[in-house]
Amino acid sequence: MSEFLSENNACGQNLLNIVSVGNSIIAEILRLKEYVPNIYRLENAADKQKYADIILDFSYFKVAEAHEKKIEGSPELSDLDLETRTNHLPLITRFYLAFQSIHHYATDLHQYIEELNSGYYIQQTLETVLQDEEGKQLLCESLYLYGVILLVLDLHIPGDVRERLLIAYYRYSGGDATPSGDDSNIHDVCLLLRSTGYVQPTQNQAMLPVNKIVSVPSYPESYFARFRFDTNFIDLVLVRLRCDDIYNQLAIYPHPTHRTTALSTQAVMLYVCLYFAPQVLHTQSAQMREIVDKFFNDNWTLSIYMGITVNLIDAWSCFKAASTAVANVVTRSSLEPLCQQKREQMNKTLQKIGEIVREGVLDDVFVLEHANQIIVLMRQANVLLRWYCLHTRPAVLIIFNQATLAQLHQKLLAALEFDPGMLYHLLLGCGELELNVRELLAELQNNREQRWTHNRDAAIQYLRELSEAFGGSRPLTKMEANPHLQQWFGQIAHRLQRLEVGKPQKSGRLIIQAMQALDEVQEYHNLHANMLVKQQLEETRDLLNQMAQLINLKEDIEIHIQMISDFSYAWCLLQRDFTVIMQNHIKALPRAVISIRAVFLKLASTLEVPLMRINQAKSEDLISVSNYYSTELANFLRRVLQIVPETMFSILARIIQLLTNAIKEFPTRLSKDKIREYAQFEERAKVAQLTNSIAVFTKGILMMKTTLVGVIELDPKQLLEDGIRKELVNHLANAYNLGLIFTPEKNKTSVQLLQEKLQALAKTIEGYRRSFEYIEDYLRVQGLRILLEESQRIINYNVEKECNCFLRNKVQEWQSRFQSQTIPIPNFKPLQGDTTKSNNFIGRLANEILLCTEPKQTIYLDLKCTWYEKRAPHQQLLPGSGFFNVLREAMAPAGMVGLERLYAHMLADELKRNMGRLQKNLNTDRMWCDALNSLTKELESRDFPGEVAKQPLKYYQSYTQRWLKVWPTLLDWMLSIGHKQLLRRHIAGELSFSSKCDAKLLENTTETLNRALLLELSSNMKLYDEQGMSMLTELQEILQYTGNYDPLEQIFMTPKNSHNMSLFLFLFTIAHVGRLQHSANTDCLLPKSAKDVIDCVPLILGLLTVLQQFHKNVKTLYISYLCQYVVTVAEAQLLDKEVLGADVITMLHFLQTFVRMAGLPLSVLEQRVPNMLLSEFDYLSTPVK
Repeated sequence: MSEFLSENNACGQNLLNIVSVGNSIIAEILRLKEYVPNIYRLENAADKQKYADIILDFSYFKVAEAHEKKIEGSPELSDLDLETRTNHLPLITRFYLAFQSIHHYATDLHQYIEELNSGYYIQQTLETVLQDEEGKQLLCESLYLYGVILLVLDLHIPGDVRERLLIAYYRYSGGDATPSGDDSNIHDVCLLLRSTGYVQPTQNQAMLPVNKIVSVPSYPESYFARFRFDTNFIDLVLVRLRCDDIYNQLAIYPHPTHRTTALSTQAVMLYVCLYFAPQVLHTQSAQMREIVDKFFNDNWTLSIYMGITVNLIDAWSCFKAASTAVANVVTRSSLEPLCQQKREQMNKTLQKIGEIVREGVLDDVFVLEHANQIIVLMRQANVLLRWYCLHTRPAVLIIFNQATLAQLHQKLLAALEFDPGMLYHLLLGCGELELNVRELLAELQNNREQRWTHNRDAAIQYLRELSEAFGGSRPLTKMEANPHLQQWFGQIAHRLQRLEVGKPQKSGRLIIQAMQALDEVQEYHNLHANMLVKQQLEETRDLLNQMAQLINLKEDIEIHIQMISDFSYAWCLLQRDFTVIMQNHIKALPRAVISIRAVFLKLASTLEVPLMRINQAKSEDLISVSNYYSTELANFLRRVLQIVPETMFSILARIIQLLTNAIKEFPTRLSKDKIREYAQFEERAKVAQLTNSIAVFTKGILMMKTTLVGVIELDPKQLLEDGIRKELVNHLANAYNLGLIFTPEKNKTSVQLLQEKLQALAKTIEGYRRSFEYIEDYLRVQGLRILLEESQRIINYNVEKECNCFLRNKVQEWQSRFQSQTIPIPNFKPLQGDTTKSNNFIGRLANEILLCTEPKQTIYLDLKCTWYEKRAPHQQLLPGSGFFNVLREAMAPAGMVGLERLYAHMLADELKRNMGRLQKNLNTDRMWCDALNSLTKELESRDFPGEVAKQPLKYYQSYTQRWLKVWPTLLDWMLSIGHKQLLRRHIAGELSFSSKCDAKLLENTTETLNRALLLELSSNMKLYDEQGMSMLTELQEILQYTGNYDPLEQIFMTPKNSHNMSLFLFLFTIAHVGRLQHSANTDCLLPKSAKDVIDCVPLILGLLTVLQQFHKNVKTLYISYLCQYVVTVAEAQLLDKEVLGADVITMLHFLQTFVRMAGLPLSVLEQRVPNMLLSEFDYLSTPVK
């Protein structure tokens, strides 16, 4: 590192930190572009209609006060605004910090230039910094990076979206507040980043005529002019970029035809910085001719930063001097010879690379002998690759979209006779050549001293053998003794003994002299006549030659290869244009992953470009920035290799079809005469053939070695498993989505349609299970575990999304613990015309089950666990045990638990909405309070029943009739709550039964642990720490899967305890129990009329759920009121007619059912109702003849 960048040089360190921050800001913008909330884009009519009044652009500043009053005056807008703030404020804050950092970057750079001009840094001025090599590079980079930040921001986060995000932060943060608590310059940020009007054309718009595209005048010069820098600073930077080779690249590219490639990095910086001096682009024709002739004479498409390419013909079309200069270079007369030259070079280079990279040619000896020729070939190949990638592919950043651009592009492709396959093979050849040469060079460097010593010792041994042979002590065929040669070979061996690898110049001269001496002695003494001597001399010369090559092997050769093989310009192009080509190559030839791995390693080496300055500055951003680029590259590699699992699954679909529909499963016992029937040779042969195809793909991807992509290590086995998981997730999600669409069909009831859909889905899932169980050994993965984990993740993710409807603080896509960037779960749009407004399949299924078991249309028989139609002849609709068994087979335990959670969220939402209103009326409504207080005094007085005993039913009716308008709404609420609790109980029962059968050990273990923890909690508070709560949460999740829980015991809210609640529910009960009657056939309470909406079991479960939210005394008091009612009415009826009436009988049956479902002992009733009445009420209701 130069003196300018030494740690004690404040001038250099400050400038380095500014440049480091610039690279970090670009990475942050690229990272955040994927997280722009969709509602801030306002891309569809629904979002515009819903959020138009709360998501605003800078027009808000003109009517801020009036608009805030409008939002505050509307409860709907206030709730929506609060919900938007709660869900998106952390992300909006992150966007604002990124925007603010851009303004800070500009002000820091401006302040640094002012400090240089004012003499703040001793012995340093703007001119002296530009004279230093590192200082010159950093100053140019600082201005260039600011321009790149502005262009990248406008490309990925459009101006209208920026304005909406800034206004959202301004409103939600309280104006000028910032997360750090400092005074914010939010107004300066808004002025700098307000909308430019530029919108990147889509792919469909990119080739439209110019009159179809709205261009932005004075773009981007007016955008760059929003923050003014010192003009002297800009002029000096432009001069250095025009005149100097600031990165010393011409030494690496000595050939004159490679000049534009050598200066390409500098040319890009010059292109961006010229926008800070637009007068040069407009009027300085001489300067622009000089610039174009030097930097762009055969290179008019540039990569401004990490593959964001721009075409000068388009970018400079509105600048007179610049466009004229480019037009002088890019003409038909110059284009044809240039294309012919490139075409010829392409053919020659492909041929040379093919000769070298073919198997058996490229080894360490070849690299040592031809190192210089390999470097020349690499340089030529990379220059060609750069030119072809940039000029034959459409630019990423389109500014004006001139019509002539498309015409020129077509002419260029025609003149080149462009074949994408040749470019792809050049890319593969370059990558493979560079990877192999680098690996061989690394091995040579590591073993250099050892190999050199081994060769020296071997050469000395050969020379000593020759010396002994000419001395007569080692007889060779037809060899005469020669003392002079004996002495001479001995002296040469002694000289070689003194060679040291640490003294390359001296050792190199001695080696060359020894080789020349061996040639001369062979000629002079006619030693080539003896084949044995000749062979030993040739082997000795080869060893000496290898020693000389090892000495000449310099460490900087790898640095040269790194600089020559720069591939950062293809960061975007490779993902956009080559993904399908690579996938087709792998599909046709699975072994191609080896070559493609080399391409990705070539692309990974370019991560040094954005990280170099961050690393030099020792910035804390190094980890996050390197993680971002490495993750992007790793994801790209996964997308390319995803073709392998996709092809596997297309083959697997045929295997599933055969295993599910064609091949019969062998029974445990089989008679001899049926063996041929079950053998099915042809079908099993087809399965074997398809299985072999899958095994070939598996072998192909596993041939790829473990690859370090940036800071992420990719294991081929893990890549294969991730790919299989991703494809499986797509198939399963699609199966769930399509399989659970309930469109009404003729001649089919909704119950029949539901059961058919679930059975078909269960069959599909079983097909996947059987096929994965069969194929997992050939894929070398644990197929059933993957199937279970991914189906569980899909269901949990969709349940989470569906439950978001009931949450104010919603779980965003990027916050979900079930969503993954590596293996994303696909999102499907909600069905149009869906009356339930479900977001996904789990919501549709939950609502369809609710519809089929609606209490208003069905009767639930508790003893048979079955739903029946209310209308005669009361046909069976849904057998609970059989239906929930099919549901478990289709949705797996994870689906059952997901449905249970969704119903719990529905319950919680209903309770919160209705309980608050009910309590408010009970506590504040005068009529309600007076009536209930009066009734309380009478029921709890010592004289009760008193006169009431004569006509108790009229007495109670006088109170129940006061809420006649309230009862229907409350009944609907109770039935709805009870309905969902009934389904939850069935789900828990099915899970408990299946776990006892299929996972008995797990079920017993968790139940025992649960009881032990409950006992421990009752006597010890140590479990209430963080670790204990974590264990309890984990246990709770397992208990849900094993069904070891009671939904009725769950508490959803903690309202204030109220005596009036038990009394009011008592009045509600006696007002509705009369609509029920006991059936001796079914031994349960049924509605008296088939048209009545009431159903006993959902009603009781609804009441139990509401009472469970209060203290247990409220439930006890409620039971006491009912028992008092029974005793009072029964006493009056027995005294009057000596027979119990239907009201008492129905209420006693209701109480027994209530106590049984609540899990209370019968003693609760025995303490409050006379035993005679409780045990003999059926007898007492029989009239005496």
